[in-house]
Amino acid sequence: MAKYTLKSGVFKMIMLMGINKKEFCLNSDLIYRIDEAHDTIITLIDGKTLRVTDEIDVIVDKIKDYRRSIFIKLPGGIQ
Repeated sequence: MAKYTLKSGVFKMIMLMGINKKEFCLNSDLIYRIDEAHDTIITLIDGKTLRVTDEIDVIVDKIKDYRRSIFIKLPGGIQ
């Protein structure tokens, strides 16, 4: 599992690495699309863009892991 937990051990967002080499949290529900050029460009639903060093497949895996962690807690949740 990729490292994207907060220091408290509870994560509510995914952790990404900006092109400035600083980690930040992003609410994955705000992502409209992800494109890959020299860097990975995330377009948010409000049109703003973020450039990160994480590759698309890594970001998608982080989103899937995050959502799985939510749904698994529901009665009859997914595995």
